Amino acid sequence: MTRHTSWAAVAWLRRWWAAEHGSVTVEAVLLAPMLVMLLVFLAVVVHRGVDARLRLDDAAHQAARAATLQRSTPAAATAARQTASSALAQAGLVCRDVATTLSGTLTPAAVVTVRVRCTVDVGPALLLGVPGAKTLEAAASEVVDTYRSQQPAGATP
Repeated sequence: MTRHTSWAAVAWLRRWWAAEHGSVTVEAVLLAPMLVMLLVFLAVVVHRGVDARLRLDDAAHQAARAATLQRSTPAAATAARQTASSALAQAGLVCRDVATTLSGTLTPAAVVTVRVRCTVDVGPALLLGVPGAKTLEAAASEVVDTYRSQQPAGATP
């Protein structure tokens, strides 16, 4: 190719590029739906995370309340675990494993704290089937009723 031909090609390319009227509009029309889908996808992911956190907080609160209604620490731990599992199941939050930890005493006016730990599988939440899991933890405290009756000495719960 001669030097004259290459200059002619460059000049033609410049004229063609300058004659591209409306190309930005076409690009915007083609890219806008993709950007909207990306924003919707992010909104769904954020909503699922916030929703799971709220449901776990509620399950921890229910478990703490169930624990304060019991008379012994083993019964309180069992009630907390069962209540947390059933609350999460009713809320539709699917956990791989649910662990509850109970702290505090069951004496009147004492504070009982229950921590609920749940590993949530985030793959089914997304249309793309992205694998992964997120471990969430929530804690709730409840006060044991001040005027609850005491167990008689020597009585078994």
